[in-house]
Amino acid sequence: MNTPARLGVYALGLAVIFGGALGAGNAVGSTGPAPVADARPGASASPGDGHGTHAEPAPGTTVAATAGGGPVPGGLQVSQDGYTLLPETTVVEPGEATDFRFRVIGPDGRPVTGYRTEHGKKLHFIVVSRDLADFRHLHPELSGDGVWSVRLDLPGAGAYRAFADFVPEGGEAMTLGTDLQAPGDHTPGAPPAVSRTSTVDGYTVTLEGALTPGASSRLTLTVTKDGRPVTDLQPYLGAYGHLVALRAGDLAYLHVHPDGEPGDGRTAPGPGIVFHAEVPSRGDYRLFLDFQHEGTVRTADFTLRAGELPAPTPTSGQKQKQKPEPTPSASGSHDDHDH
Repeated sequence: MNTPARLGVYALGLAVIFGGALGAGNAVGSTGPAPVADARPGASASPGDGHGTHAEPAPGTTVAATAGGGPVPGGLQVSQDGYTLLPETTVVEPGEATDFRFRVIGPDGRPVTGYRTEHGKKLHFIVVSRDLADFRHLHPELSGDGVWSVRLDLPGAGAYRAFADFVPEGGEAMTLGTDLQAPGDHTPGAPPAVSRTSTVDGYTVTLEGALTPGASSRLTLTVTKDGRPVTDLQPYLGAYGHLVALRAGDLAYLHVHPDGEPGDGRTAPGPGIVFHAEVPSRGDYRLFLDFQHEGTVRTADFTLRAGELPAPTPTSGQKQKQKPEPTPSASGSHDDHDH
């Protein structure tokens, strides 16, 4: 066989080998794991990642389906189902009332102008400090061109998280979140310690119940004033109380509402307000209760721990040291005190 013929056969063999490898690679790829959606705040999901296929969510929660089928708590994303929260600025001067403006951009790339009224408002705007010490529940005004505006006064320098809780016409309920910065010297603090009692303006609110991860939890908040039960709470946002729960660490947002409503013939106007909440995981949660009495809305705050975190298991080489045997005293007895 001459040289050109040999080269032709060799090239044909390479084509067969690489073609077979490519076909095998495509076959393996078709059975590989599905792509995982980017869970970073602000990351948008790729087409076909399961968004928009909302099964029954946990009561009071806003969730988006992930590629793995699990729920993502509300507020962790700036974009969801084609909707994006777009503030005009993310820097707010502390201690100065600011006309804060933002838009929600829809799947068509235009500002959303149609919203359903939920709990008395078309949009609920929550701003909380990253250390979960400061909480604001605001209700912006919507202009005809889809711009929301609200007076915002942040108490001090630091990092904050803002949430827009809404239902667009033709869409599903969702909560989008974005970070805000108040410039200046700031030392981050730890979230408030676990507490079931809150006092505000002479009112005392106590919380009964426990948070169980992945299960519906019954919480009862009881309002008293000067030691006497408050039995004439006034409706606020269509209920006798409005509760927001935030997970410490990432500030995952859970929006829950009471069991019953004013005028339904079975829900009393205090002193107790019953909620059913479901938290997605173990850990600490901050709860903020808005209630209205004598024409004024007040906010009580609490910290609850969902479940109990397991104790760390000693690794090899870090086994717990055994307590040494006590040294006999001169009288022959043993010293029973640990020092």
